Amino acid sequence: MFEDLHQDDVIQTGAGSGVMIRILLADDHEIVRRGVRSLIETRGGWEICGEAANGVEAVELAVKEKPDVAVLDYFMPELNGLDATKQLLVKLPKLQALIFSEHDGETLIRDALQAGARGFLLKRDAEDQLLDAISTLALSRPYFTARVSEAMLSAFTGQSEPASKLTPRERETVQLIAEGLSNKRIAWQMQVSVKTIETHRATAMRKLGTRSVAELVRYAVRNKLVDA
Repeated sequence: MFEDLHQDDVIQTGAGSGVMIRILLADDHEIVRRGVRSLIETRGGWEICGEAANGVEAVELAVKEKPDVAVLDYFMPELNGLDATKQLLVKLPKLQALIFSEHDGETLIRDALQAGARGFLLKRDAEDQLLDAISTLALSRPYFTARVSEAMLSAFTGQSEPASKLTPRERETVQLIAEGLSNKRIAWQMQVSVKTIETHRATAMRKLGTRSVAELVRYAVRNKLVDA
């Protein structure tokens, strides 16, 4: 269970508070977006300024709408929440990103923080903690939890896993391969050459110790680098 380390700093945003928070929601499951929207709509003054079904849409919408907080599903097609966060923070440095995930592996949390996310929340805890998380991030303060603290400690002490050695482009290539896209389609989507994609794939296989594309995909799914 996640525990907020900044409970005293949560913005009081009840009806009539006058505090406006503009939120971007990105998740490829409509039912999840609907549930999050229902929660957010209970807070007076809060506004969902855009909804996206994948990371590419999230980046485009954020640049257009300039939200205060982005709630991003870790696993999304085309561009996952991790890489979307990196792109968003280049374009919108003041944006506060909250990674929203069904899984809480150490590698996922550590990589999310390294990407610049200011919070990490399990979907099963959304009903109890999502509103507090958004409030805290809107204050430009991180939403830390015990598990996130452990991941940060592991990263600080140098205890890394093979998956954390992948570059963002290698990780994106692996995700798209796992989604069944051809090298040509991946190259077009990432706006690089097919040769570059082949290089990313070969490097990822070497770093992860896999000997075939099928083995690479199995590793990625098993270690939650991509969504099954």
